[in-house]
Amino acid sequence: MNLKSVFKICLFALLIVACKNEVKEEPVETVETIETDFSFNVEEFADIKILRYQIPGWENLSLKEQKLVYYLTQAGLAGRDIMWDQNYRHNLKIRHALENVYTKFEGDKTTDNWASFETYLKRVWFSNGIHHHYSNAKLEPAFNKDYLNELLAATNTTLEGEAFDVLFNDKDSKKVNQAKGVDNVLESAVNFYGADVTNKDVADFYKAKTSPNADKPLSYGLNSQLVKENGVLKERVYKSGGLYGAAIDEIVKWLEKAQGVAENEAQGNALGLLIKYYKTGDLQTWDDYNVAWTAATEGNVDYINSFIEVYNDPLGYRGSYESIVQINDFDMSEKMAVLSENAQWFEDNSPLMDAHKKDSVVGVTYKVVNVAGESGDASPSTPIGVNLPNANWIRAAVGSKSVSLGNIIHAYSNAGSTGRLAEFVHDEEELQLEEEYGQLADKLHTALHEVIGHASGQLNPGVGETKETLKTYASTLEEGRADLVGLYYLYDSKLQELGLVDDWKKVGKAAFDGYIRNGLMTQLIRLDLGDNVEEAHMRNRQWVSAWAFEKGKADNVIEKVTRDGKTYFNINDYDKLHDLFGQLLRETQRIKSEGDYAAVEALVEGYGVKVDQAIHAEVLERNKQFPSPPYSGFVNPVLVPEMNDAGEITAIKVTQPNAFAEQMLRYSKDYNNLPDVN
Repeated sequence: MNLKSVFKICLFALLIVACKNEVKEEPVETVETIETDFSFNVEEFADIKILRYQIPGWENLSLKEQKLVYYLTQAGLAGRDIMWDQNYRHNLKIRHALENVYTKFEGDKTTDNWASFETYLKRVWFSNGIHHHYSNAKLEPAFNKDYLNELLAATNTTLEGEAFDVLFNDKDSKKVNQAKGVDNVLESAVNFYGADVTNKDVADFYKAKTSPNADKPLSYGLNSQLVKENGVLKERVYKSGGLYGAAIDEIVKWLEKAQGVAENEAQGNALGLLIKYYKTGDLQTWDDYNVAWTAATEGNVDYINSFIEVYNDPLGYRGSYESIVQINDFDMSEKMAVLSENAQWFEDNSPLMDAHKKDSVVGVTYKVVNVAGESGDASPSTPIGVNLPNANWIRAAVGSKSVSLGNIIHAYSNAGSTGRLAEFVHDEEELQLEEEYGQLADKLHTALHEVIGHASGQLNPGVGETKETLKTYASTLEEGRADLVGLYYLYDSKLQELGLVDDWKKVGKAAFDGYIRNGLMTQLIRLDLGDNVEEAHMRNRQWVSAWAFEKGKADNVIEKVTRDGKTYFNINDYDKLHDLFGQLLRETQRIKSEGDYAAVEALVEGYGVKVDQAIHAEVLERNKQFPSPPYSGFVNPVLVPEMNDAGEITAIKVTQPNAFAEQMLRYSKDYNNLPDVN
């Protein structure tokens, strides 16, 4: 079977690409469903659908490899509560109280109030706290404080003071507030900073820190909470014996077991450095670990574990705890490697200024993997792909690992379709292009975004890291830049020359149609009417699309069409749109390379934040006919070790949880490694 056939058969439609941080998206238009006896659907509540995923290839692993996976998943779950506390200072206290009510209440469970309580708890579980996992807005209970007080009294549960009041008042209304013109740190409820720490405090504190090697800047702030003690700023470092030390000691225990069954020396050495980092909190050790982890590419098992992505920090310093354990899908990874092997060609032929191109793109590995377990920021709402490490100097000098989570994508694709596509396409031609080429286009966009996009370009000499120069706009600029790399090359004959497609123009047209349709319309189903766009990836899809729409108006490149009271966006000239994407790619790389804050602010605020309210209202109305929840997440398979009389593991079985609550309550019982207040 040739490569292009494999792509067509095996790859499923996704709304957008995965990225440097993980994108937590799922299809919102159309998906391909394959008949299977496995039940991917668990339950639905509020705006959430809970799914299951399988672990293909588990039976092909040796017992030693299965032990490695088991120990790594246990390490990930051991730190689960860290994410809860990072998200909000009262989350653990609130969760424990709500769970106590849920398990001990013996009163009337047929009332609307109880149903509302149960739904609220499930939403809190799903978001790892009381703020929505995607919008960052505080979840609103559909019951009142009197009813909650009744439940607390009936179950002898204590929840009082600010932790009780915040469920019903307007305080701490946004976990992450990225709005312009406010003190983002003060206005964000995320628990990375003390209550009285300001934007200026953070900037001044880290401006005073100097890395030992300016060419290899340390990730200051990544693994700490910044607080004021007697008016003096101080970091509380996440480490053994420090903040979250009790959970970190459990993580270390399981990582040491994993190191004992490592597949090879390189993998074992990397695990040893990760253990050392957890014990010391030393950021140089973190960099040493990332270099070793990036270079450790052999073996069937890999993992992500630690404080990694900075999207929950309004200023982009502090990493959220997460863990993903994965098994290689060697067949698909081999086929995707063709892009990695040609990374330099893409760099050389990009529309970037010559000064912003890399002379040598190194170490870009792209694999399709199957997830065996997730925790922290990666669960229940999971990424579909990951590209790490995040440090620009490591990516330039050593390379990066880029993975697509194949079984997660497969589960999304087999959980049922929504049928939204036909409602929002402009005409039959657009529908046919999407149906025939959309899945391939989306998957290739993911690969191009990850392998070529994030590896592309370089900073000008002397320009600081983007979190310092571009500040709150760094994340959305980087994701938009990588999206533009993918879009630019999706409409290029090189893909056909490489054997990845059989008709590059049709694949490119399908990709352009889908991106513009989503960026200007369909992604708005995720927002409440009147909301601005806050999430970094939604912002980048909107500013890319809106910029191209406006700049192409003179030539009618993208036409806004009104028909039967409905709005559509139709691309009239794909060649000119390709040129516009190239121009914007060149400009976004210039902004990143030069650290041009004024330019990124104008781009994002001008095109990516405000929503056309008339179109938003229309999209929400048109979407009412599709009742499927807009967000999905997963329960994890349960790995069950079987022991002999000597206490040695003889086999590890994979089972599936029956219900979302069942898994959440078990996790709270088995991995309750932190106190309510940390």
